[in-house]
Amino acid sequence: MTSTTATAGLTGTTKSYNITSSSDSSSSSLSTSSAGEAQDRFLKLLVAQMSNQDPMNPMDNAQMTSQIAQINTVTGISQLNDTMKAMASQASAMQMMQASAMIGHGVLTRGNQLAFSDADTAVGAFDLPTGATSVQVQVLNANGTVIDTVSLGALDAGQHGFSLDAKGYPSDQKLRFNVVATNGSASIDATALMHDTVTSVGTATDGTLNLTLQQNGNTPYSGVRAVL
Repeated sequence: MTSTTATAGLTGTTKSYNITSSSDSSSSSLSTSSAGEAQDRFLKLLVAQMSNQDPMNPMDNAQMTSQIAQINTVTGISQLNDTMKAMASQASAMQMMQASAMIGHGVLTRGNQLAFSDADTAVGAFDLPTGATSVQVQVLNANGTVIDTVSLGALDAGQHGFSLDAKGYPSDQKLRFNVVATNGSASIDATALMHDTVTSVGTATDGTLNLTLQQNGNTPYSGVRAVL
């Protein structure tokens, strides 16, 4: 907290005026008022100081300049905060409009449930952090039993999609998949990605944008890896 005290005397009488500027909201009255009210109070105090100063010992110009700079700083910070809030609100509204256009569209999000592009084709995707010399996709039934294994060979780092011949897969249960990737003898931790559909959009209590997906339910917008 910065405190500036100006003392002025007239006919032997001394008067003191104390102007305090602080960034601490619990100790400064400026933080609880608008910038306009703060300026008004400051100007009234400044006029009182100048009206009661000793003509033989006027207020120091540097002191006056310092006080003016303090009030300008408080005002500038308040205006900057208002501007940033307005920009954040506009950005949030634009993001909501863009997300609304995704309703009904397919997306890739983290998960390992197989999706079907048609009755005979199962689809999914995964992300490799590094290149792999061998990649296999295992299909699991509802009990976690591997019912099919498909080799995809060597793949580079990055996102990869796959399509599987689903003839013979059980149609009365949800199927999942595992990605087994290795680089020589070293295992690679691949991230499974599933196809899903956006059904609605909204905002969470903290203001973040959320998507409601057909399979994964509420998912943060940041969790979408790709729009299909």
